[in-house]
Amino acid sequence: MKIKKIRAKHRKTARPPASGRRPLARLLPSDIEAGAEALIAFHQLFTDCFQRREQRRWSLFYLCGQLSNLERKTIEAMVLALHGAESNAVRAAQRFMTEGTWDQPKLIEQQQALIADWLGQADGVVIVDGSGFPKQGDHSVGVTPQYCGHLGKVANCQQGVFLVYVSSQGYAFLDERLYMPECWFTPEYQTRWQRCAIPENLPFRTEPQLAVEMITSLIRRARVPFQWVTADETYGKSPCFLDGIEALGKWYLAEVPSDTRVWLRTPAVEPPGPGLLGRRPRLRPRVARNAPRPVEVRELIRRLPKTCWRRYTIMEGSKGPVVAEFAAVRATSVRDGLPGPRGWVVFRRSLGTQPEEKYFFSNAPATCPLTKFARVSGLRWPVETALEEGKGEVGMDHYETRTWPGWHGHMAHTFLAHLFLIRLRLLWQKKSCPHYGSGSPTYRAGYRRRSVPIARCVSHPTLSTMSQPCSLLFSSQANLAAAQSTFQAPKGQNVVVM
Repeated sequence: MKIKKIRAKHRKTARPPASGRRPLARLLPSDIEAGAEALIAFHQLFTDCFQRREQRRWSLFYLCGQLSNLERKTIEAMVLALHGAESNAVRAAQRFMTEGTWDQPKLIEQQQALIADWLGQADGVVIVDGSGFPKQGDHSVGVTPQYCGHLGKVANCQQGVFLVYVSSQGYAFLDERLYMPECWFTPEYQTRWQRCAIPENLPFRTEPQLAVEMITSLIRRARVPFQWVTADETYGKSPCFLDGIEALGKWYLAEVPSDTRVWLRTPAVEPPGPGLLGRRPRLRPRVARNAPRPVEVRELIRRLPKTCWRRYTIMEGSKGPVVAEFAAVRATSVRDGLPGPRGWVVFRRSLGTQPEEKYFFSNAPATCPLTKFARVSGLRWPVETALEEGKGEVGMDHYETRTWPGWHGHMAHTFLAHLFLIRLRLLWQKKSCPHYGSGSPTYRAGYRRRSVPIARCVSHPTLSTMSQPCSLLFSSQANLAAAQSTFQAPKGQNVVVM
């Protein structure tokens, strides 16, 4: 009877998670204690990224705040909830995030090493996507009126470019860049440039160029295994992005706009030469006059015979399998009116009376089967899910810092908090804990679908859109006792106890 009263009282006083989602599983007090100990052990893997003990403590404190049940996970709210009403503590935490000299690039690099050890697979996919962060005023670094995908319109915001890794084991953030608009490189922004502590030698980079820069660094470090890069049409319509990925020796599957033009057969090109009938000489090559005109991909899809189409299950949704039809043809892209690289044009359309159509470019080999395109195209959802979880679970968009170091420091800790939750989910799954999502637990070991109503299922066998990370509640630092090492460091890396 007493236990029932305690549970009833707990139900009345319990607060919902910051994301607004209902809990996906019941956690015992021992689970919370084990999670707190695991967090300390996890954070110790990054000890050498911080020069002083105080920095390590504030970093761990910040992670606790991001994993807490606070509705707004700003520094002041974290200090009030976890540290008490101490103005000096608020200033110290702010200085750590905005002025600290800890090694943020090294922290990202070590995080990537963990992702390689925990999630890495040879057929892994790197997803590129951008996300906007609405802001009031014009003092935050990189803020300007620009298109914000979060709001679906042009608004005053910051724009970040993110890499997410996905394999059959799960998904996690890999890297980030803050997009700096061109207007910030003009003399009018010089004062704000200095106030936001932006590096003096920072060059202007478009979002596709930032993505290629991050993937180049990823390959140079040679830790995270992957073969494919996928992106939406913001990057698919950028020749510098497509050419950059191909130059790195990776295959891309990038969405392109419906009005993108291609040639089914590469047309002949006339070199520069004298003009006809005494006209000015041609200084540039041109497509031969008798060559066929290029065709838009939305027109090309109407010409495809029914025999070209195949049905595949691309993911497991909360309402059952998501099925789409696929077709692919070899074609030559158009670059400045001339023939560009030859590759694949991949078509995807949903089922129903009003199907949604999508178009992709790929530089995969000519022998690449259609099943691989279907599999990779169905792996776009983890980046959207990761961004949603980052903003809903660990306060990715709750920061109030205005500086360049503060933005990158906050994002680095957001990645760590998200990776920690993903790791806990994987560990608890291996211990046969309850299913942490709705619908069929397709990621469980030994699971087999009873019937396959279509040609072939190409989605990852253990990766499901219904798999969600499980949040922990850190009500105070009293739970953060001495850790027992539940996490293993990457090969060649030692764990340093604080």
